[in-house]
Amino acid sequence: MTDLVDGRSPGRPRPAGLRPWWVASGVLAVVVAGIAGLVLGPAQIGTWDVVVELADRLPFVDAESGLGERQQAIIWEIRLPRVVLGLLVGAMLATAGGAYQGVFRNPLADPYLLGVAAGAGFGATVAIVSGLGDGIGIVDPIPMMAFAGALVAVVLTYLIGATGGRLDPVTSLVLAGVAVASFFTAIQTFVQQRHSETIRQVYFFVLGQLRTAGWDEVTLLAPYTGVCLVVILAVRRRMDTLGVGDEEAGALGLDVRRVRLVTVVAASLGTAAAVSVSGLIGFVGIIVPHTIRLLFGSSYRVILPLTVLFGGAFLVAADLVARLALEPSEMPIGVVTAFLGAPFFVLILRTARSSR
Repeated sequence: MTDLVDGRSPGRPRPAGLRPWWVASGVLAVVVAGIAGLVLGPAQIGTWDVVVELADRLPFVDAESGLGERQQAIIWEIRLPRVVLGLLVGAMLATAGGAYQGVFRNPLADPYLLGVAAGAGFGATVAIVSGLGDGIGIVDPIPMMAFAGALVAVVLTYLIGATGGRLDPVTSLVLAGVAVASFFTAIQTFVQQRHSETIRQVYFFVLGQLRTAGWDEVTLLAPYTGVCLVVILAVRRRMDTLGVGDEEAGALGLDVRRVRLVTVVAASLGTAAAVSVSGLIGFVGIIVPHTIRLLFGSSYRVILPLTVLFGGAFLVAADLVARLALEPSEMPIGVVTAFLGAPFFVLILRTARSSR
């Protein structure tokens, strides 16, 4: 029975496990993206100097980078918090996308499927037009309101989805998410039109950003991301079983409703937290899981752990492009991910249609 719940029938080979060199490649991607994020920018700092400066903070390591106080402050108080925030947001959005694709058996599912983005956008808009967005880090009302709006949207989606009657539970939940997203988007548009002087600030949040005021945003996001990623990774083996269909998975001994509920709640909560500090950064949850699926196989026991690593590296790299493309000004990171994600979305759609 264990083999059945793990997603394979008698006589079928066990799905490929997570190989060490795959994990090593993900770790390498994180390291390379992180170092690039620390080195590149308006203030020129050498790669070796950054490496030595980081090594100097390790236990039992005594190294002298030769950097001045200003350069050290740039690394530790500006660039490193932004890199870490990018790793957390990217890992959460990408993993949430992979989790949604697994539990909904839909290759085009993404973290905003249940109205999370629309709810967060509405919450942030209310904070901005009310003049509440003057705080910093943890005390900034904009992330708080965005988080609250995202959670309200998810709760409404579940309540409406539960009234689907004879509809398939997955279909009912997705349709409810579309309805809730449309509702919050309409309200947000109305509020924006009533306060046109704040449109630019609202749009900046809607298009995504990774600007930080130090480590406050990282401190705010890290607990949510850590718990949600652990929960999603803990159920990744059961997602392979969900791929055979609800009835078949239930016949194999899997509590389908419980697995789906736990996964969606964890993915939605993590997405809400990520969106509250970064704004609405689209397509990460589509690009990264599908790329990993193409390169390393279709088993979620492989896809999700690698998505954590490559998702973080991808967003740090995208943020680097956003910072440098129009230097000294900065491009919204959502523009970069959309530029990459739109053609990728079309490719996935065509691939899915061809496979059918």
